[in-house]
Amino acid sequence: MKQLTSYEGLHCANCGAGMQGEFCHECGQSIHSVLKPMHHMLEETVETVLHIDGRIVHTLPPLLLKPGFLTLEYFAGRRVRYIAPFRLMFVLCLLSFFVVHLAIDQISVKVAAHQGPTVTVTGEAFSDADTPKEVRKVLKSQLKTLPHIAAYGVLPQQQLQLAAENMQQQANKRLIELGAAPIPAASVAANLAVAVRASGAQDHEPQPIHISWLPEAANARLTRLGQQIQHNWRTFKDGDPSTRAEAKQRMINGAFGALPATMFVLIPVFAGLLKLFYVFRRRLYMEHLTVALHSHAFMFLGVMLITVTGMLSTWLRPHAAWTGYALGWIQAVLMLWIPTYLLIMQKRIYHQGWPMTLLKFWFIGWCYFWLLMLALTVAAALGLAH
Repeated sequence: MKQLTSYEGLHCANCGAGMQGEFCHECGQSIHSVLKPMHHMLEETVETVLHIDGRIVHTLPPLLLKPGFLTLEYFAGRRVRYIAPFRLMFVLCLLSFFVVHLAIDQISVKVAAHQGPTVTVTGEAFSDADTPKEVRKVLKSQLKTLPHIAAYGVLPQQQLQLAAENMQQQANKRLIELGAAPIPAASVAANLAVAVRASGAQDHEPQPIHISWLPEAANARLTRLGQQIQHNWRTFKDGDPSTRAEAKQRMINGAFGALPATMFVLIPVFAGLLKLFYVFRRRLYMEHLTVALHSHAFMFLGVMLITVTGMLSTWLRPHAAWTGYALGWIQAVLMLWIPTYLLIMQKRIYHQGWPMTLLKFWFIGWCYFWLLMLALTVAAALGLAH
């Protein structure tokens, strides 16, 4: 009674009901004001962070080492000491994509540093020509192929002229051997310009997208996306080094920006697969969704650890070779542990025999693989159109 009478005369600022405790029994609003001194806010922040850290300590080890443990604990009602399934999956999803993004950036920088595609032109293309006319015909044919080679990323646009000059030199060498006059540089430049214009007219002309059963607004949107994909891809292949690097980074950022959203769509679909294959277990969809969240949280954690281990191996191998080999073995163990973990988790949660569990695990994995490929394809397309 003392605890109740201490709030006599106080009313909720939100709904006006008489207070009987620290929280209103009508609307749930706290009696305490959110306008507090700075040191109170710092104390609450530290308490919240420490509380979350405590739940991380209780959540991550069993998530990595005990298949199905967190899900069974959640079903049993023991949830307070663990991070909620969706929050756990969400945080690990963002962290794993961030780490993978860093790894891809490092790989792309190394590839760009060692990438210097060139075309070496030898006399073999002209050695079989027995007459000056055949030499000129071979040269013209070779010049026509250069813009298409550049369009497919084998030859940068800046090296077209150099490659054409090399071809001219080899052709003239063969013409001199045949006792004919050499080909002037102006003629080679004119033929190359014609080939470039023809390639551009053929490859760069945007084609509108029209699907009969889609509304015009959707077709227009698809057309704009297609044009943007084409623009980014052409910039990446034919631009100068700065614009190529910018286009590449833009596409990578776009793909990784789209991946979390595609995964959030994929997880409920995966839960639907579990519901379909375990329809006779009489479990609610939310139970299957919890299994899907914990499964993906573990996979994101595994991918993050594999990526971090690979980055450490690359960094340490030049300084201590044995660390690189040891980390390589750890990577292999983690890769094998992911499917093994998911199989054991499925067995412990759904309580079926090993033959049926293995059969359903194979079918679910096969369906999920193609769903994942579809999601990655969509993310890559959105990244190209970014």
